[in-house]
Amino acid sequence: MRTLFDKIWDSHVVQNVTDGPAQLYIDRLYCHEVTSPQAFDGLRRRGLRCFRPQNIFCMPDHNIPTHDQDKPIADPVSRKQVETLKSNTAEFGLSYYGVMHPDNGIIHVVGPEKGLSLPGMTIVCGDSHTSTHGAMGAIAFGIGTSEVEMVMASQCVLQQKPKTMRITVDGKLAQGVTAKDLALYLMAQLTTSGATGYFVEYAGEAVRSLSMEGRLTLCNLSIEMGARGGIVAPDDVTIDYVRGKDYAPKGEAWDEAVAYWRTLRSDDDAVFDKEYRFCAADIEPRITYGTNPGMGIGISESIPTLDKIDKDSRVSFEKSLDYMDFTPGQQLLGHKIDYVFLGACTNGRIEDFRAFASVVRGRRKHADVVAWLVPGSWSVMRQIKAEGIDKTLADAGFEIRQPGCSVCLAMNDDQIPEGKYCVSTSNRNFEGRQGREARTILASPLVAAASAIAGCISDPRELLQ
Repeated sequence: MRTLFDKIWDSHVVQNVTDGPAQLYIDRLYCHEVTSPQAFDGLRRRGLRCFRPQNIFCMPDHNIPTHDQDKPIADPVSRKQVETLKSNTAEFGLSYYGVMHPDNGIIHVVGPEKGLSLPGMTIVCGDSHTSTHGAMGAIAFGIGTSEVEMVMASQCVLQQKPKTMRITVDGKLAQGVTAKDLALYLMAQLTTSGATGYFVEYAGEAVRSLSMEGRLTLCNLSIEMGARGGIVAPDDVTIDYVRGKDYAPKGEAWDEAVAYWRTLRSDDDAVFDKEYRFCAADIEPRITYGTNPGMGIGISESIPTLDKIDKDSRVSFEKSLDYMDFTPGQQLLGHKIDYVFLGACTNGRIEDFRAFASVVRGRRKHADVVAWLVPGSWSVMRQIKAEGIDKTLADAGFEIRQPGCSVCLAMNDDQIPEGKYCVSTSNRNFEGRQGREARTILASPLVAAASAIAGCISDPRELLQ
């Protein structure tokens, strides 16, 4: 009667603290430049080394520019953070994929594509979107800097066991509806705090029908519902994705691993602390209108009117619309935009670029739209070129930038100017997230592509017919 989460968690518990947390063994620690410096300093102060350095992988992604990466980083703060990570990894003997390294990229994109993230693992990183790796059939979650230090020193972390939730989505997603739309729909239904304290297992035909990259997008956004993380049971899709990857098991070890991975599923009589069920047919392409990812609507719908909003939430609702310069009851289809961003750990994979290219092929980018197309890794960049996607995009008037987190967050050179609207495939639309006073509309790669062509928020289904 155990859930998939229970099975993986229980197999990694070193000991349970009486009336306290569990000491959980961690298979993989990922580090980037923003949340690791204090952890390394803590080890130095205590005269400690990393307990299992072979299980730690590091790369810069948040602060790096997406152009001229062969030159020194212009911003002194960003340059200092990236240089500090490089020197720390050298001092502590850790695997490091630096700027311009062929394996560099956003850490939550590189982990799965290299086979570093595998079914049955426990995976942590000092970044909330570590939940991404749960798509592999792993327990993956973000931790704080002091916990990063704890894992470096002991390969364990102290954690309270979360409650379990299962979200089942019946049926298949319609044409033009993606994993991003599914995630935005769930956030709107459950709110951004609806899964707080839970670890979510995604199930049902709609989830099983997703590609691995779609599952990565779905789990990436679990944190935006307040969840500790998200997970999808490994199946043939997972196994086929992992097969042959650099860090995947080989030979007899592969056969043994696959046999184990096939046991990683919730028992038929498993009991979850909470369950939800939704119908895929109810979901259309989605966009957000507010300043949290749960403030979203179907692309054909209108922003809710004030009478549809709970009285306790009306002040924040009106504040959010004021920031976005929208009004209750307004329809956003056709609303003029200024920027489009394709990328981030949410939608910066090769499948996302294929989807974007499928819409813009044979068309031209609107002259008034600035488009930033940023691969999630150098591996994705190589695939883009190998498949000729770069030519398709160039013919349509688009340029591809170098890999990095880019304008997902205002922590590098890529920032949306004040008051401008950006249709973004990233994960958060908080005030100032993409630049001071920038206005973010979250959407799928298909919606982003259609909007880039039209110069306004557009329904991709019209271009896919």
